[in-house]
Amino acid sequence: MTPTPSETPVQPDEPTQANDQSGELSRQPGRSRSVQPVLEKLFELYPHLFGAEFLPLKRGIFQELLANHPDDFERDALKAALSVHTRSARYLQSVAAGNKRHDLQGVAVENMAPEHVYLAMLELFRRRQSRSKEDLRPKFRAQLIAAFEASGLTRQEYLSSVQTNNAEANALLEEAFAERDQKLARQEALLRAFESSGKTVEEFADMYGLNKRDLLTALDRNRRLQTSAVTP
Repeated sequence: MTPTPSETPVQPDEPTQANDQSGELSRQPGRSRSVQPVLEKLFELYPHLFGAEFLPLKRGIFQELLANHPDDFERDALKAALSVHTRSARYLQSVAAGNKRHDLQGVAVENMAPEHVYLAMLELFRRRQSRSKEDLRPKFRAQLIAAFEASGLTRQEYLSSVQTNNAEANALLEEAFAERDQKLARQEALLRAFESSGKTVEEFADMYGLNKRDLLTALDRNRRLQTSAVTP
């Protein structure tokens, strides 16, 4: 399920104007001399992709770069550079945000696959958790559910796409969906209580000390979920 360099978007950690991915290169000093010139050339040719904003790259971009610039890139060096680029934090953040894949002209050409969004989120979580004393799992579980809801997939389809052999990652998925189930159950109970109360939204909110806007959002969300559940 791990994307190849030609399938995954590309971008550096803290690049300078010349796309200096020092964070990745410092962990791979043997690659620095061969990779950095390639990254600089990519920035020079395609600043809209490898510059201040990191855009996910379309599938097959590796082959297109080789075909379009045979005198600028050597196959193995380009592959190594794209590997560094696509594993950088800023690039992973772009993928995790669900940004679309882009071609060499900077045109969005296809949606990011849910499993690639998930893998990017998981890798970022692991890196951040390793550097933080705070338990970042609650935030990550919320991000997982947001990504699932944005995917447009059913729960079964989503889990089939993203689950791996990693027990810890799968446990986080299970915890995230368990929290979602509990939240939906509370919202459903709230909706039933409201509909049987005979009160207006304002009166019901005052009665239970609820924020009116939050109540309206919860009611609307639950009604939409119920509608989608019965729609063939």
